[in-house]
Amino acid sequence: MSFYEKLKALNIELPVVAAPAAAYVMYAQTGNTVFLSGHLAKKDGKIWVGQLGKDIGTEEGKLAARAIAIDLMATLQTACGGDLNRVKRIVKVMSLVNSTPDFTEQHLVTNGASELLAEVFGEQGKHARSAFGVAQIPLGACVEIELIAELA
Repeated sequence: MSFYEKLKALNIELPVVAAPAAAYVMYAQTGNTVFLSGHLAKKDGKIWVGQLGKDIGTEEGKLAARAIAIDLMATLQTACGGDLNRVKRIVKVMSLVNSTPDFTEQHLVTNGASELLAEVFGEQGKHARSAFGVAQIPLGACVEIELIAELA
């Protein structure tokens, strides 16, 4: 089953790639490695604002991370010249979780993205990962995730 068939089976339609919000590009490639800039969580087309441990719980945070994974795949598709089948491997995911000092489930929030990437890309989607709790994310977003992938 192709990556596109998996997306269709999951009822996922990749969105149009957003323009950068500041002085950066959405991705940069060197050799066969592509680095995707951090993507902010969005809900209903708007920044998903909130802080884990204060006004957002772990399960809702997982949904935010999953939503980011969908946006990351859209950007990755653009980086692949429109063909996700060029993805050889998702190498690394780094997640920043806007959280209170006592919130310690950043790794569980990030699972929302990691699990979807593994579901879509199979073994090629299993990746190294870091998940951090931070005091704030641009625009008050609850989660930001960046991704590194290897292309064929």
